[in-house]
Amino acid sequence: MDFTLNDEQRMYQDAVRNFCEREIAPFAAEIDKSGQLRMDAIAKMPDLGLTGLQVPEEYGGADLDSICTAIAMEELGAVCGSTGLSVEAHNELCCLPIVKWGTDEQKQRFLPRLTSGEVLGSLALTEPDAGSDLTGTQTRAVKDGSEWVINGSKAWITNASLAPVIVTLVKTQPDAGSAGFSQMLIETDRAGLEIAPPEKKMGTCASPAHVLTFTDVRVPVENLLGQEGRGLHQTLATLDSGRIAVGALCVGLARAAFQHALAYTQERQAFGQRLVDHQAIQFKLADAATQIEAARLLVYRAAWAKDRGEKYTRLASMAKLFASEIVESIAFEAIQIHGGYGYSREFPLERIYRDQRVMSIGEGTSEINRIVIARQLLAN
Repeated sequence: MDFTLNDEQRMYQDAVRNFCEREIAPFAAEIDKSGQLRMDAIAKMPDLGLTGLQVPEEYGGADLDSICTAIAMEELGAVCGSTGLSVEAHNELCCLPIVKWGTDEQKQRFLPRLTSGEVLGSLALTEPDAGSDLTGTQTRAVKDGSEWVINGSKAWITNASLAPVIVTLVKTQPDAGSAGFSQMLIETDRAGLEIAPPEKKMGTCASPAHVLTFTDVRVPVENLLGQEGRGLHQTLATLDSGRIAVGALCVGLARAAFQHALAYTQERQAFGQRLVDHQAIQFKLADAATQIEAARLLVYRAAWAKDRGEKYTRLASMAKLFASEIVESIAFEAIQIHGGYGYSREFPLERIYRDQRVMSIGEGTSEINRIVIARQLLAN
């Protein structure tokens, strides 16, 4: 078993890291305050495939493997949680479903624009009264001749204001149980679609999340994504892949918090010696380094299984669950090490702490991922 990145993966890691340190890191605090993503940086991402990580090259993507995708997500997370979250949602929640279930016409119509760096894609699942329970989705799509007519609302929809199209989970057959849901491709310029101003959030402040309202929104029948009645299955498969990427984002956030703490302990003096010379501090650093290594390996293990065509639902949930919980403890301890400075907005740790908090909620809460893992175990 080889745990070493190959030459191509190492080169890609270096290229993405250099880009992130040059184009994103210097502006992370600024966009956190302004609540606006740096679209100048997004516009440069196609050169590294970051706006089409697993999109075929014929549509402007990079067609990378899942390990490289995880590498990219970690590097983005290490410099800016907001940028990382929006790019993750764009790739995993919008582009990937179109790649997997889109018709040739849908791919030609949507993917080149999505990979261009001019926009970011979006997925609409959560509703005001339906979050973790996707079967509680109430947004309806009713067929009317050659069109679908959509009514309902969605909440906490990442990138909606930046997207030309939103992959949307709707109910198409109210009495069909889990087979009553479908995914629709809804262009954001459709009459009747209202995108509310971005939510005011605790963290990832520059990654916009919106309430959507659909009032008699009409789309052609050709905008059905995949098979009618397979929307719930497609959504769960989408979330499996997304959880690997979110796990990688968490590794990046944890790595950043750890590196700040490690550097500070070697500079700060307390009780006549450097902080790093105190055993209590060494234990904190040792625990953090071990947790980061374990989380990264879980993420890579899930990504490797995905690329091999193996079932990876359980592994993806394990990676996301573990990484999203250890990043909070690592960010917490990094702030403890910094003391009052860690609590100051003049230092990046308080932003990292705020940004990481959503990671154990989005793409399936920790509780949902534990349910997924348990069900997978009990099914064997």
